[in-house]
Amino acid sequence: MHPCFFGYGSLVNRATHTYAEASRARLDGWRRKWVYTQERGLAFLSVIPDATTSIDGLIADVPNADWDALDAREYGYARIVSGPAVQHPRDPATQISHYAVPKDTWMQGSDSYILLSYLDVVVQGYLREYGAGGVTDFFATTDGWDTPILNDRAQPRYPRDQKLSAQETTLVDQHLALRSARIVAT
Repeated sequence: MHPCFFGYGSLVNRATHTYAEASRARLDGWRRKWVYTQERGLAFLSVIPDATTSIDGLIADVPNADWDALDAREYGYARIVSGPAVQHPRDPATQISHYAVPKDTWMQGSDSYILLSYLDVVVQGYLREYGAGGVTDFFATTDGWDTPILNDRAQPRYPRDQKLSAQETTLVDQHLALRSARIVAT
């Protein structure tokens, strides 16, 4: 049995990785937050403990327990053993970990932006896995929507960007409007 990771952001979008053995899952006691670190130079999704919240995502096998490639993709994050916090359809003995940006690396600052191309990938993944209700839940269980969003759709800066349909783009834009998100041009 391979260990698994729990993904709650871009890893929910199966088009961004080659981990074939993926299953829907839920992480209890955590919520997402946009955090800014100097190392990344942008705001990225992380998770913070929150006993009253659960977030949907995917678990997938890490073949041969070789974490190196995933750790490289998730640089700037710490891998945390999830334990029984993940509800999933696999063998109960499956070892699962998730990633979080260490709080001591968080920075406050006006230079912090969320890449719209990154957010688009995340929302597309949630729509495909959980439908429109899953997208609504994603926005509701994520903090930090006061962080400006850099509109890089025309020239995506996110390395695993995906092409969105007009319907997917509209869905992202509607949810951002509901949160009065500040969109800035590139």
